[in-house]
This record gives sequence, C-alpha cells and structure tokens, in this order.
Amino acid sequence: LSLMSHPLCHPQLEGLCSFLQLSTCPEPFLVRFCSWLLALSPDLSYTSAAILAEQLFLRRVLSLTQPPSRHLMAALTSFCSKYSHPFCRVLVAAVLQEPGEGAEQTKLMCELVEECLEPRSVQLVLREVLEVPLSEKLLPVLQAVLGRQEVLPPELLDLLVLTLCQQAPAFTTSLSFAKLVTAVLTVYQSQVS
Repeated sequence: LSLMSHPLCHPQLEGLCSFLQLSTCPEPFLVRFCSWLLALSPDLSYTSAAILAEQLFLRRVLSLTQPPSRHLMAALTSFCSKYSHPFCRVLVAAVLQEPGEGAEQTKLMCELVEECLEPRSVQLVLREVLEVPLSEKLLPVLQAVLGRQEVLPPELLDLLVLTLCQQAPAFTTSLSFAKLVTAVLTVYQSQVS
C-alpha cells in the first residue's frame, strides 16, 4: 500500500486498483477506503490522486441515473475535501464530454461546487465548462460557480463574459441563461462594463 504515495509507481497503482476492484467495490467499503486515504502520510501525489479519482468514482458517476447514494456522496465529499484539484481534472472533464442530458451528473457537479470544492477548484470547474460549447445542461453548473461569489482572476472573468456574449444567440429563449447573465452582472458588477 506504500505504492499510493510513491511518485514512480503509477502503473503499479493502476494494477493495485484493478486487483482490488475499486471501480466496482461496495459503496460502504468505498467510504472506509476514502477515510483511510485521507489519513495517509505523506499526501498522495497529484497523479496518484487522479488515478484513484478515476478508479473510485468515474464509472460510478457517469452511470448515475438517480441521485447518488449517501455512501457514494460521503466518499465523494471526503475525497474532494483533500484532493479536489485532481478530482476535478478527472471527473469534471469526463462529465462535460459525456453526451446527452446527464441530469444526475449535472446535479452532482452543482452540489460539489456549492458545498465541497475549494476556491481554486471552483475556478478549475469554471475553466473546464468554458472550454466546451455551452448547453442547457451546463448552465446550472455555471450558476453554482457564481453562487459561490468567489473572486475570479481578471482573465477568467473576461473569458466568462466573452463566452456568454458569443453564445447568447443560441439562448435567446432560455430563462436559465437570462438568470446566469443577471447573476454575472450582479456578482461582478464592479468589474463588468
């Protein structure tokens, strides 16, 4: 298990995850495993945390057709509390690239943004969302980001405003888009002209 923190053992870590069947293990075990991960010293490397985020959560999150169980939510929340940056890199990107409505995935992303992610990771979520064409599915995620009222770096705020301006014609009848624009103008009124 010392492989978890060793920076040179990523193929072995993937093999260990496969051997332990972490992607399909029972959710109560997943909660205990995440608690154990948080207690590891030293902390996991970024790459190790990203591999574990993928092995532990990716399949589960992408296959959600109803709200996550309390066990899965507890595991996600605990993992995010310490490794939110690699978690976002793996999971948010995959959810955004997933075709279709993805209603449960969108709700989960909103909940994580609102309650679990550190400010730097909230900015990462925003960057990831702005790298793909906006859709109705993504508007609640942007709304959740704005609800945090985090101070955004000027270049990220500029990108948000530019994206909204460029994609506005596709949302002329969208109430969600109108609410999003209003939120941007309210939260960042001193920086948006």
